[in-house]
Amino acid sequence: MHPMSSGLVSAALVGAVVAAGVGWVLAAPGEPPPHVPVGVVEVAAPEATIVVHVGGAVANPGLVELAEGARVADAIRAVGGMAPGASSDSVNLARRLVDGEHLVVGDGAPPVGGGDERVRINSATADELEGLPGVGPVLAGRIVEHRSRAGPFAEVEDLLAVPGIGERMLESIRDRVQVP
Repeated sequence: MHPMSSGLVSAALVGAVVAAGVGWVLAAPGEPPPHVPVGVVEVAAPEATIVVHVGGAVANPGLVELAEGARVADAIRAVGGMAPGASSDSVNLARRLVDGEHLVVGDGAPPVGGGDERVRINSATADELEGLPGVGPVLAGRIVEHRSRAGPFAEVEDLLAVPGIGERMLESIRDRVQVP
């Protein structure tokens, strides 16, 4: 080998090593350069969270921070589960939660002493909603479906967003419903 040739080979080898250090490698003619990731650091995006107020018949009522997309069952688990005698039928355990929501778990008992007999529109079952004047199975189903899709009602007037409920219907049930 010619002395000058070994110098060129050494320079090419050093060039390849240096190139590898900056993220590229020399390839043979006609071949694509191999991918050599150098200095790539993957940073995970912070997980989005929501804060939910859980109350009613649960072990430790209060505020909980959950991952965005959490469900009612996750919030109840986060507060230590349901209290003895709580009714899992009082809430939709599979419903996704929204930030700022107030989730109330019922105990399944009827109101005591002729107290407030209003229907809680954010936790009532379709059967309970059918007890309202003018609300049949179809409209009750629409209320439950809307609540599951759009989140809890913030005020009674939010019922106007449910197909089939207009001003007249709202006025006929306003005194019979409550939020939460």
